Amino acid sequence: MPDDVFRCYKKAGRIAKDVREEATKIVREGASVLQICETIEKMIRDKGGGLAFPCNICINEVAAHYSPPPGEKKLVPVGSLVSVDLGVHVEGYIADTAISIGFGPDYDDMINATNDALEQAIKTLRPGIKLSDVGRVVQKTIERYGFKPIRNLSGHQVARYAIHTGKSIPNVSGFDGSKISEGEVCAIEPFSTTPSAKGEVRGLDEAYIFRFQRERAVKDANVRMLLKEVKSRFKTLPFSERWLRGILPDGELDRALSELLSNKSVVAYPVLVESSGNVVAQAEHTAIITRDGCVPTTI
Repeated sequence: MPDDVFRCYKKAGRIAKDVREEATKIVREGASVLQICETIEKMIRDKGGGLAFPCNICINEVAAHYSPPPGEKKLVPVGSLVSVDLGVHVEGYIADTAISIGFGPDYDDMINATNDALEQAIKTLRPGIKLSDVGRVVQKTIERYGFKPIRNLSGHQVARYAIHTGKSIPNVSGFDGSKISEGEVCAIEPFSTTPSAKGEVRGLDEAYIFRFQRERAVKDANVRMLLKEVKSRFKTLPFSERWLRGILPDGELDRALSELLSNKSVVAYPVLVESSGNVVAQAEHTAIITRDGCVPTTI
């Protein structure tokens, strides 16, 4: 990996680590979810980073892909389990990290299991290790605590301006013989739930995170303008409708975004929830695979 690229990954990781630690101070029962997200996103920008994706605030059974839409009034419930997933990029080079915060002692063991699974998985990372072996470590660690991994969520390889690319790093053992290679950058992302849960997620018919997918011919001038802005501002990174405000009047913006979704210029990420409605904990770090192991960027 060229030195300048390595430095960008490391800078993104330092910013992500600092902001993740600050997030533990601002996520509180009764706090506005929208305000939490906007505060975290502002901190990333203020520290010199770009937003790799909208800040996710996932509560209780929500496992992934929830970022508040404009005007959201939702508050952090009393006695809830909250996961904060944030991403930073520096010149397109990404750091992805997450932490779970529990409001009540009932969540401590699940959070500890998830954090330990992440730590043990990071220790295994080296060139040549099979993806399935990393998943086996995650699964065994979570199950040793008496909890269940989410089998259809996984970690992922990242690349410049691409948050999910190439290889997926499972959270359960399997038969994938694919191997991790030197120079790759991986986000390791265990999810755990209660032992009685189904242990998988399903998508809801709602989405608040979007990504440019491909260029499509459009006749409407406002739709063309929005597509141009999306490509220019975010490239292939996910974005929130909140970040589009001001490009067009609100009514026209909603219509133009709907048109881009309909013609598949833009794709949406459905909110994912645990299928049986049980709470989910998450933890995540990003690591660069090196000749002798790995260099975590977000620790």
